[in-house]
Amino acid sequence: MPRADFVPLEGYRELPVEQMREAAEEFLSTMRRRRTVRDFSSRPVPRDVIERCLLAAGTAPNGANRQPWRFVVVGSPEVKKKIRREAEIEEEAFYSGKAPQEWLDALEHLGTDANKPFLERAPWLIVIFAERYEVSADGKKLKNYYVSESVGIATGMLITALHKAGLATLTHTPSPMTFLNDLLGRPDNERPFLILVVGCPDGDAQVPDIGKKSIDEIAVFIE
Repeated sequence: MPRADFVPLEGYRELPVEQMREAAEEFLSTMRRRRTVRDFSSRPVPRDVIERCLLAAGTAPNGANRQPWRFVVVGSPEVKKKIRREAEIEEEAFYSGKAPQEWLDALEHLGTDANKPFLERAPWLIVIFAERYEVSADGKKLKNYYVSESVGIATGMLITALHKAGLATLTHTPSPMTFLNDLLGRPDNERPFLILVVGCPDGDAQVPDIGKKSIDEIAVFIE
């Protein structure tokens, strides 16, 4: 593969230290307001808003710039209904014996169960696939690198972009998720990563009263 052309870095703007602190504090405050939501309103969200957030996610760093993510955006009520039906089959198996008791105990305080009405109620489901390899026009398999890491970073950026746009999200991972390939017509080289439920919170939405770990609990500084 030929070496890429290199161009001057544009768009980067270094801030004075005090502005760095202010920007970091403002972003922290914004992200602390982000909460995972299970009670969604059915009111519509414009497609172009979703598109801009997806483009933001597509700027994520990734292995060898292979960009191994595929976002399948589902707004069709019929398809959402099918996804819910298949997901709840897997979830029922999970909660009724498939999951170890330790895992169920860890989830108990969140009040989750096999019923997933948000998969139908929210206006959009973004099903994220990880592309293990790309298929060229001549049928050759082109390996992708650091696929899970790359798709995970892009997913985090997508969640952040949607939050900044005033939307709520929920990550949903029924296991297994292979039914999504069949339902959405995705090829074998794409592996379902997760379902991202997107919309506005219902007016009566509630979230669990939980906190996040402190800086000392999540970071170690070696100076």
